[in-house]
Amino acid sequence: MTTMNVSIPEPMRKWVQDQIDTGKYAGNSDYIRDLIRKDQERHHKIKAMQEAIAIGLESGEAKNFDVESFKTRMLMTLNDTNL
Repeated sequence: MTTMNVSIPEPMRKWVQDQIDTGKYAGNSDYIRDLIRKDQERHHKIKAMQEAIAIGLESGEAKNFDVESFKTRMLMTLNDTNL
């Protein structure tokens, strides 16, 4: 593992220490690693959402959706599979 020095204001240092004092984290490095992992997960989720939005936009204009017709088709499908 490599080392990185980070300067933070006192209120942030206190916050980190308070999180460590809860017992959830072994130390400063453990807390920072957890923050980075969570940020990476968030980044991946945002990227996936942006890709899904792009696919939706590229799929063309939305068409009317008849809820009752959809329910009827789904019930028919369900009934066909339960025979």
